[in-house]
Amino acid sequence: MPLKSLSARKNSLANPDKQLEILNSGIFEDGELPKFKEKLEKSGCAPLKPKELEILQLNLGYMCNQVCSHCHVDAGPDRKEIMTRETMQQCLEVIKSSGAHTLDLTGGAPEMNPNFRWFVEEAAKAGIKDFIVRSNLTIIVANKKYHDLPEFFKKHNVHVVSSLPFYKKEKTDRQRGNGVFGRSIEALKMLNAAGYGVEGSGLKLDLVYNPSGAFLPASQEALERDFKKALKEDFGITFNQLFSITNLPISRFLEYLIASENYEDYMYALVEAFNPSAVKNVMCTNTLSVSWDGWLYDCDFNQMLELKVNSEVKHIKDFQKEKLQDRDIIVSQHCYGCTAGAGSSCQGSVT
Repeated sequence: MPLKSLSARKNSLANPDKQLEILNSGIFEDGELPKFKEKLEKSGCAPLKPKELEILQLNLGYMCNQVCSHCHVDAGPDRKEIMTRETMQQCLEVIKSSGAHTLDLTGGAPEMNPNFRWFVEEAAKAGIKDFIVRSNLTIIVANKKYHDLPEFFKKHNVHVVSSLPFYKKEKTDRQRGNGVFGRSIEALKMLNAAGYGVEGSGLKLDLVYNPSGAFLPASQEALERDFKKALKEDFGITFNQLFSITNLPISRFLEYLIASENYEDYMYALVEAFNPSAVKNVMCTNTLSVSWDGWLYDCDFNQMLELKVNSEVKHIKDFQKEKLQDRDIIVSQHCYGCTAGAGSSCQGSVT
């Protein structure tokens, strides 16, 4: 999708209520899709409840230097929603007291938040065991003020998780914009030069793969082998793991499915691939998602649909672990995406 004003897009489904209306209708030519909640009940997995909180995932803002066709956050250069330092401080207090071992920073491009470096430094002082930054790679080379990010990440032992739709130019640029693949390769070389993804360095560099069309991802293990072979042979690039993530039918990807007349087939594919074994490890069971303005969600997909947690505690400033642990996780039809096949989470396959 070319860079353009998001507000100017025609036939937009950016309204969460409209997306939920479409998802919950579920009546197609070949019959009505079963409700996800009913699938959980039949498989003995309802209600879906949280386990011990392990990961606090923070969306630092929707501002991004890219406009990707599959982006469920609907991020772009003209988005102004940015997490404030006050909310970041509230998140720091929670991560210190909650027992969660992983802090996961996402966006947009989280690096574009003006308080990003301050927050990383403060979180590092708090002794976070696993500190993840989800980078789109191109931000590293987009402007000279970001060129030192690999060294900054290294200084604070940040675990870098980077989006790369494919190891070939054509597919990557088609999904993320012209020139993105070349800039991504340049950024990966900079990260390798800093020690990221290099055996024995202790600096973790993982890649994220999303399918470029209306289909489920192939085996994560097979894709990882293909990515490692191609990137090493063609560019001398190394990395640690590949995370394969299923595209969920919300936001821009939902728009694409409807515009390309693939929506019904894709939903049927997700339902037919429902795997009860994946349910117990979906990310909403050990992760709490925090929006840029501090509201709490079961996952970042629910965040985009404005489905706040089913608890009297709904904002990070009011955080109470015991009350949040006692909630039921909110589910809807989009949840089929996380339980299809080998399952899907921000850390890749779950089975």
